[in-house]
Amino acid sequence: MAGQHLGKCLCGAVTITVTGELGAVGYCHCSQCRRQTGLYYATTNASIGDVTISGEEHIARYRASPGADRAFCRICGSALFWKGDGEQSISLMAGLFDVPTGLKGGYHIYCDDKADFYEINDGLPQYAASQS
Repeated sequence: MAGQHLGKCLCGAVTITVTGELGAVGYCHCSQCRRQTGLYYATTNASIGDVTISGEEHIARYRASPGADRAFCRICGSALFWKGDGEQSISLMAGLFDVPTGLKGGYHIYCDDKADFYEINDGLPQYAASQS
């Protein structure tokens, strides 16, 4: 989905502007995403060159696994993005963006690691681990 997309954390200290394509929403059910958010990550991908982040001084990063940063607002705690080292795209939390987003669900990953208190029944493709 092309165009300009505006997003922000809960308190508004961090804003994200994407000028360009946003990918389909990917739902990650791994235990790390569950522990960070309480359920699962719902992200959309964008090219790094299309993303402008304001309020960088309010962003904290956490390396839950080698090779990737998880970022969140240090004021309100909102999860912001997941970024793999050396990758040219960034996985932005889909819930950051103002509605209407125009985003559509695309797939589920790490389904073998999902919590036992919900079901995935939306008909989207499900993968045991990462899609890539």
